[in-house]
Amino acid sequence: MMTTSKKSRYKLCSLLFETTDNYSTNLQTLLDLINKTSEKSIIVAPEVCLTGFDYENYDKALEFSLEADEKIKSASKDKIIILTMLEKREGKIFNITKIFFNGEIVHERAKAKLFRFGDEHKYMHEGSSDNIKIVEIDGIKIGILICFELRFKEFWKKLEGCDIIAVPSWWGVLRSEHFKVLTQALAIINQCYVIASDSQNNECTKMSGIITPHGEDKRNKNKSCLEIKYDKKEITSMRRYMDVGIG
Repeated sequence: MMTTSKKSRYKLCSLLFETTDNYSTNLQTLLDLINKTSEKSIIVAPEVCLTGFDYENYDKALEFSLEADEKIKSASKDKIIILTMLEKREGKIFNITKIFFNGEIVHERAKAKLFRFGDEHKYMHEGSSDNIKIVEIDGIKIGILICFELRFKEFWKKLEGCDIIAVPSWWGVLRSEHFKVLTQALAIINQCYVIASDSQNNECTKMSGIITPHGEDKRNKNKSCLEIKYDKKEITSMRRYMDVGIG
């Protein structure tokens, strides 16, 4: 847990862009979008946006995270950046979500629920659901659910009390309505902001967006970066107005 200031004037940003076969191009796209955001921004990128699930070039994809880490660290001055990468740890391969802030990786964990319909379990190991928890960065309580994890109601409860829940995803287009409904419901149930970021690739929903604590649903549509103001008062007022026991 990490707190560095009492006041936060952040903007929230959900990204939407296509992951190509060229990892370097994908990284540059990400960096360009990060650089266009406000100085204080909380940015969520699509799941495995730098490489995709490129099982045919797995070794290359796993190695690329090392190069990407350093460049994203450099881009994270006064910004909170959330995304996932494929990595090998102690001989096992995981899909790891990372939070970058002020030149450091301040939090990371492995995806706890793999999507078996997509054969993820054949190529990766699951992380522990015990690591799904609230982390505090610059005075903001943040939780993360990675794509398929969104479907598990017990994880919603674990993140009760968050100011923001990030949902980096590679969500199938055939279940677009599920993604829309679940991300909106997550914000309403937990009375917090949800920043959902899905890929613009053809097989995905392209439904990146930000949902407010009042349930107002704003989607990127054709915007590569959707920005709205983060307002802690909106969280507090909603929890007082509709008191369901969230502190």
